[in-house]
Amino acid sequence: MCKDAIIEAIRAKAIVRFTYSQKIRTAEPHLLGYDSDGDLTLSAWQLTGTGQGWRDFHVSKLSGLATTGDNFERARPDYNPDDSTLQVVLARL
Repeated sequence: MCKDAIIEAIRAKAIVRFTYSQKIRTAEPHLLGYDSDGDLTLSAWQLTGTGQGWRDFHVSKLSGLATTGDNFERARPDYNPDDSTLQVVLARL
């Protein structure tokens, strides 16, 4: 299941690759949880896809999730482990 794979990637600080909005993206996953609408959401630092930076991804719209074999060392600047957009957090760095 995608949720379990994301949780493991967060714990391992593994860079992930997936398709979202018909674009292949790579990202450093930082936070996974449910937003106020009940959507399972990944908060990640996007490396490639539509520019670099913080992005939220609805997990139901992800496909082809896989780790790249590379890892990142630490949380990105401005990482907020208590992001208020997520009502329930399942995993965080």
